[in-house]
Amino acid sequence: MKATNSLMCLALVFGMRIWAQVVQPSPAVIPPQELIPLCARLVTLMESGGVAIPELQRAAAPVIENARGNCAQIQLRTNRSQPSYLLLSNLRAYLALADAVAKPFPFPEAAQRQFTELRDASTRIDSHFRALLDFNDRRLTPPDPGNLARYAEANRKASAPNTANPRVVFFGDSITDFWRLNEYFPEKDYLNRGIAGQTTGEMLQRMKADVVDLHPQAVLILAGTNDLARDIPVAAIESNYESMAALATANKIKPVFAALLPVSDYHKDQNPTYERTPARPLASIRALNDWLKSFCTKNSFAYVDYYSATVDETGQLKGDMGDDGLHPNNKGYRVMAPLAAAAIEKSVAPSPPAAPPQKPKRRLFPSIN
Repeated sequence: MKATNSLMCLALVFGMRIWAQVVQPSPAVIPPQELIPLCARLVTLMESGGVAIPELQRAAAPVIENARGNCAQIQLRTNRSQPSYLLLSNLRAYLALADAVAKPFPFPEAAQRQFTELRDASTRIDSHFRALLDFNDRRLTPPDPGNLARYAEANRKASAPNTANPRVVFFGDSITDFWRLNEYFPEKDYLNRGIAGQTTGEMLQRMKADVVDLHPQAVLILAGTNDLARDIPVAAIESNYESMAALATANKIKPVFAALLPVSDYHKDQNPTYERTPARPLASIRALNDWLKSFCTKNSFAYVDYYSATVDETGQLKGDMGDDGLHPNNKGYRVMAPLAAAAIEKSVAPSPPAAPPQKPKRRLFPSIN
């Protein structure tokens, strides 16, 4: 379990490093070391406005108190857009009240400068808020959604395939990503192109770079569990399966589809996140596997039934085959390996030679009409 958790952490750190290198905030985003003092200055100016305009002091008291609370939230969560938006709203409300109440004449020059500073700050906070929204949106939408960068260097260095040792790409999510193929399939040209957390749609984006361009004889596809966890419609998952199969066959690559593994809740006492069935209902896994098996039968694709080999009598992943209820441990992979090997061998085996065409028999006597 420790090894699996370490690999998951490395995958997350790797992904976060890519995002951090690409997504940089706009210059309009006010850095925390400036934003927090600016908040305090704005509250001070709003309180000072009541000195020059006594009526404003009474009318704006709730707005000033709200702004003080907004500043406290900004200090706690400088990268969140909501506190900045609320501060901006209260600042605008204060300025609207200041415009509405009667002012003394002549209006003190010092007070005029304070209100000018408040209006300038309002414009700056508005720009900060809009830039922060854009920054957070770009952070949530990485420039490489399929994570093609993950294997770009490995793909570039990959040697040409050797027909004497058929190349096979293992294509999938974390269950593939964490599988040490060289230990289970020594001396085989099996390439691991799994990425933790990916859905079938994300895998489809990198099908060309991480499968087709490597020119394997077969691709073993294991995916779909993360789609279920994210409530992706079953029709979309099935469509992605069909698209991956079409891309493979169009490039003379034999598609091999693996059944989704069951999940379990047996280890939730160790960690509440190990309660897996709410996000990945057992019935949904069975239904998707039934469709996938039928799809493979209809199209003469190999089907690897990991599910039947790892499920227990309750329909869950056997407790001793997965330490977190989702990812197989060493025992689980040892059960999966021979099933994968058998399906691959069947897929890449040379087709039997076609029988020579039979010569038509010569008639000894002409036909009588």
